[in-house]
Amino acid sequence: MRLSRRGLLRAGLAGTAATALGGLASGCAVPTGSTGRNMVLWYWDGGLGDTVVEKARARYGGTVDLKAIKIGGYYRSKLITTLAGRAHIPDVAGLKGEDMASYLPNADQFVDLRTLGAEKYRSRYLAWKWDQGIADDGSMIGFPIDCGPVAHIYQYDVFRRAGLPYEPDDVSRELDTWEKFFTAGEQLKRRIPGTYLLTDVNSVFENAVQQGGKRYVDRDRHFIGDQEHIRAAWALAVEAKRRGIVSDLVNGTPDQLSALQDGKLPSQLGASWATSDIKNGVPKTKGRWRVADMPVRPANNGGSFLAITKACREPEQAFRIITWMLDAANQAQGYVDAGLFPSTPASYGLRQLREPDEFFGGQVTMDVFGPAAQKIAVAYNSPYDVALGQPIKDEIKNVGVLGKNPDQAWKDAMSTCRRIADHLGVSH
Repeated sequence: MRLSRRGLLRAGLAGTAATALGGLASGCAVPTGSTGRNMVLWYWDGGLGDTVVEKARARYGGTVDLKAIKIGGYYRSKLITTLAGRAHIPDVAGLKGEDMASYLPNADQFVDLRTLGAEKYRSRYLAWKWDQGIADDGSMIGFPIDCGPVAHIYQYDVFRRAGLPYEPDDVSRELDTWEKFFTAGEQLKRRIPGTYLLTDVNSVFENAVQQGGKRYVDRDRHFIGDQEHIRAAWALAVEAKRRGIVSDLVNGTPDQLSALQDGKLPSQLGASWATSDIKNGVPKTKGRWRVADMPVRPANNGGSFLAITKACREPEQAFRIITWMLDAANQAQGYVDAGLFPSTPASYGLRQLREPDEFFGGQVTMDVFGPAAQKIAVAYNSPYDVALGQPIKDEIKNVGVLGKNPDQAWKDAMSTCRRIADHLGVSH
């Protein structure tokens, strides 16, 4: 069994990126980039579908030599360092969704895609995803690749044995609130001792936050992580722990994967890419799983962008390549190749995404993930969200795994957040 490709928690101060990029002179002309026919594309393994990349190289090979390079390790740090050093800068660069807010304040280092005609493509993409690539000054630096709509992924037979609804439509309808979801978890544990509805409290907390239209810092650079929307998500996570429906396992570890395989963790709130993690991590569970709507409304977890740097000497050509690679047909291919859930709704009805998935009992999972992707709440994405959200996530994890007192954990989280806010110049 393999560890989840997203099992490790991402942490770090978002301000690091802003500081590094901010060191560049505003609006300066970067002296490096493509020369003649060469055009360099940076991305990470799994960031784009291999088939689409190869087809792009062939399609545009007569006019440009597209060198697509997979960058390993800490991608964001390498891109930032390269931009700051003003040397060997790629013409086109992938930008991970979780890092996007760190790039937006430094939009002047990228080409404003509106100047290349991006606006005429807007209607083809999910509105909330499109808006995530736009900086506060209105410039657009990120063209949408994928997104990560979250659904309720569960084991059909375990739910049936526990006396719970087990057909996807019934699960969606009957477990449509957090209270009903938690009650189902109590019944599951009662009917099949040693079984838990979810791995950890963080799944409840983070998805509850992602369901709403606010995060941790607002447009006025004010810390709002102490407000009701975060308090309510925290309370839900604490309630899940109190009612005993979450395990004390750590997500992505061998023990957690063993519990998945044995049916002891027959349920999770997972993004579309989590279906691939399950297939790779616990292949022997083929046929056991189904997908239903998550309680209340969908959340989003993941998704990235392509940007054109100011180093690019042929931005119009780069833009033609980007828009072709990320059209509906190629996004569908990216989903088949790499599990990149399309940000183009027209993809959802294409044949290759309508195939029954035998791993999920022959279900057409697009019937759940597609509508979910179109119902994501729009939230302001601050460059300080990562730094000021992480202490809260760390403390709710301490509640779930270590049994820390929730009230003390909240106080400690707020104390840390205030200290970090002061350091970053965020009011509170």
